[in-house]
Amino acid sequence: MENLIFAPPIVFVIFVGIFILLSRSIKRYSYNSTGKERESGAYACGQQNVRNYVNPDYTQFFPYAFFYTIMHVLVLVIATAPYDALVLPIVYIAAGILALIIIFRK
Repeated sequence: MENLIFAPPIVFVIFVGIFILLSRSIKRYSYNSTGKERESGAYACGQQNVRNYVNPDYTQFFPYAFFYTIMHVLVLVIATAPYDALVLPIVYIAAGILALIIIFRK
């Protein structure tokens, strides 16, 4: 009963309360909008009507980002696997090799 204040739901409620109090007390220092016509429009470096929207293509970058993600998770799982559980790292290594074969196939 004495450690009830450290229970996760109680700590969550306390932090939400602190956040609400701080948010309301700092609100008076915030910028007040004048409600201009284009205030909620999209920002495009000061240009008003952008007809040629730039949409970068990341298809060449995706396999490398996916490779990094797979290797990162693979290393974390293998490094933290218990010594007794030998099957888990072997399964993860096999899945990692299969994923690398799939993403770098031509």
